[in-house]
Amino acid sequence: MKRIVIAALALAAALSAGAVETLYLYNWNNYISAQTLARFEAHCACKVVQDYYADNEEMLAKLAAGASGYDILVPTGNAVEALIRSRQLRPLDKARLPKLGNIRPEFLGTPFDPANTYSVPYAYTVTLIGYNTEKLRDLALPTDSWALIFEPRHLQKIRGRVTVLDSQRELMAAAMKYLGHSLNDTDEAKWKQARDLILRAKPYWAAFNASSYIKELTVGNIWVAHGYSSDMFQADADARRAGRPFRIASAIPREGAVLALDSMVLHKSGRQNALAHRFIDFMLEGENAAELSNLIGSGSPNAAARPYIDPELLRNTALFPDAATLARLEMVRDLTPRQRRVLNRIWTEIKLR
Repeated sequence: MKRIVIAALALAAALSAGAVETLYLYNWNNYISAQTLARFEAHCACKVVQDYYADNEEMLAKLAAGASGYDILVPTGNAVEALIRSRQLRPLDKARLPKLGNIRPEFLGTPFDPANTYSVPYAYTVTLIGYNTEKLRDLALPTDSWALIFEPRHLQKIRGRVTVLDSQRELMAAAMKYLGHSLNDTDEAKWKQARDLILRAKPYWAAFNASSYIKELTVGNIWVAHGYSSDMFQADADARRAGRPFRIASAIPREGAVLALDSMVLHKSGRQNALAHRFIDFMLEGENAAELSNLIGSGSPNAAARPYIDPELLRNTALFPDAATLARLEMVRDLTPRQRRVLNRIWTEIKLR
């Protein structure tokens, strides 16, 4: 704390002298701790200004509409792929990133950026099943399978107490994995199989919900939710703080699931290239990377972060899957315009029927 206060005073002096550089970061909300930001600002005698987006589509749309001046973005893999395809990113100067070696090898060389020319892994989540341990204790339901949210024989026991993500890619991915397909398979016939599976289950669900399911789980209104590992961590923490008589557990379905890897990238419109590289390398330090995991329960692709991460989090296999589980996970790939049109049509059928 003393180090942060002294550094903050130094930053204030730099600000008053008018000599401070400003880094513009376009990020998910609550995706870096205030302490980490304060240390970086003190470290480089600079200022960080953040704008926020709720999903990748919002970020891509804003950039397509002409938003500019962002030095660093933190998109998910398929959005990184879209940004590379549209030539919006600046290649990394890896000579300025001496701590890049802290990233675990299994998170490098991704399909969306095979040589990590543009992207540095930041954090990840797994899309999985969260559930109320008390309510499901005696129901003999398979909490480790997508069957829990898709099979009527299970859903009839929890009718009206289940939510699924209001996201075409995420829900279709869960259905595709349950059917035994790759979530990136673009065969229209298989998409229609997934559509039919979803429509069969839909009458048993309470809602499509991507915004308030954490609260619904925490207060006990919902017993099962299709959602993100970091959100399930938050729901369980909230339930404990509120003294609820239940816990929120989470499980990665045995059929496989989505691994969403968010990465730091440099936008071409950014003006602080050197400062942006300093920020990325700073976030590659183990202690700084660990603070995000401890704050929101995100997974860390940074090997040097592990000594600083809460041991309880490291023991949670939904947040930190073992190698065998990681092998069953897939990253969502970007679609062609034609594929997006087909999937949008299928999604419209799902929502309207």
